[in-house]
Amino acid sequence: MSAAPFAELARHDTPGGTITLWRRRDPATRDDVFEVKLGDEYLMSSRFTVGEEELAEVGLGWTSGDDLDVVVGGLGLGYTAQAVLADARVASLVVVEAVGPVIEWHRDDLLPDVAGLAADPRVRLVHGDFFAMAAGEGGLDPDETGRRFDAILVDIDHTPRHHLHPSHAEFYTVAGIAALQRWLRPGGVFALWSDDPPDDDFLALLGTVFNDVDAHVARFPNPLAGGEATNTIFLAR
Repeated sequence: MSAAPFAELARHDTPGGTITLWRRRDPATRDDVFEVKLGDEYLMSSRFTVGEEELAEVGLGWTSGDDLDVVVGGLGLGYTAQAVLADARVASLVVVEAVGPVIEWHRDDLLPDVAGLAADPRVRLVHGDFFAMAAGEGGLDPDETGRRFDAILVDIDHTPRHHLHPSHAEFYTVAGIAALQRWLRPGGVFALWSDDPPDDDFLALLGTVFNDVDAHVARFPNPLAGGEATNTIFLAR
């Protein structure tokens, strides 16, 4: 008997609203598509993962050396974390996720494309508010106060201007980015995913804190709308 065309795999009430994980069958390809919604707002889909993967690939491409220690802000469907682990130079990965049930989805292997992610010995999944941790005095690793990293990769808000919660706005200021920069080693890289085109004002803001900044455009086909879609990866070193 074939699987139902739609299935709700998980539902949890959170301070930000009800978060749900859905599986649906694509009628054209017959593939399973996994989607996350917060209330009525779509957050992510397994149909479009190029931007999440390139956040890791391009961000780590800006790093040098081996035995890299990496932080990912935002676990979601796990594609950024999985792409980080595909880089053989990565020695450790801390993933900070604000919604505890999302971590459980991965520990329970509800997402076939990234099954085994939580069991990788290099990975620690941390339940916490990435923005509060970046701004605080303890840093991004609750087990090691003040720990620094070779790369910090963030995919939480839609864009630097469109936030999931008003409390995130302070992060996208000079003070917020300077606070984050404390947790990078010399030569370390910060990379940020955005659903909007490159933003010159945000690049200029990054340039007040970092020596090198750039915006990489990730391109991929969009069969739903037709043509090509893009995401932006902001890079700073």
